[in-house]
Amino acid sequence: MKKGKKYIESAKLIDKTKLYDADEAMKLAIDTSKAKFDETVEVHVRLGVDSRHADQQVRGAIVLPHGTGKSVRVLVFAKGDKIKEAEEAGAEFVGGEELVAKIQHENWFDFDVVVASPDMMGLVGRLGKVLGPKGLMPNPKAGTVSMNIGQAVKEIKAGKIEYRLDKTNIIHCPIGKVSFGPEKLEENFNALMGAIIKAKPAAAKGQYLKSVVVASTMGPGIKINGAKLM
Repeated sequence: MKKGKKYIESAKLIDKTKLYDADEAMKLAIDTSKAKFDETVEVHVRLGVDSRHADQQVRGAIVLPHGTGKSVRVLVFAKGDKIKEAEEAGAEFVGGEELVAKIQHENWFDFDVVVASPDMMGLVGRLGKVLGPKGLMPNPKAGTVSMNIGQAVKEIKAGKIEYRLDKTNIIHCPIGKVSFGPEKLEENFNALMGAIIKAKPAAAKGQYLKSVVVASTMGPGIKINGAKLM
């Protein structure tokens, strides 16, 4: 892939052989962000686990201290009193059967997160094949299957993010926008890494944090010293 001029200029600011401390890395992520829009800063963490084994899964959710800087559209599957609770907490879409039909028949996906009360999971299960591959299926571990619908929605609106391994044992997560500045980005980064380290499976052997890289949307990757985080 041919890299653009701005990317090449940015890459010159980074020492590829160096493992940076978190505070240095956040400043570099901002300095190497050259796009005309407010870029998202993402963290990519490669773990020394094998996601094919159930006892080596790493998955959870955390509310970032400063949120993600992104507005999130929440869809809630609920009934009875829970409908009002979801709406008052700020959910954009709330319903049951009619929303399942809309997703199934109209290929409608104008939402970013799906929340459901436990009594709606039988209904939501019908959407497993379409929501699953998109990472949108509600899950108790991520706090998106909950009796406390209002709290679940408020936390998501406040900047709750889910972290989970992909097939290559890497976790990809946003930790905010370039405009946050280095301090807020570092606090969000530390909160996320703390949660990932805490979620280390007992079955994981050897080095847990294989590599930690931070980068803005269009910027080059900056390697972080994972040993200092453990």
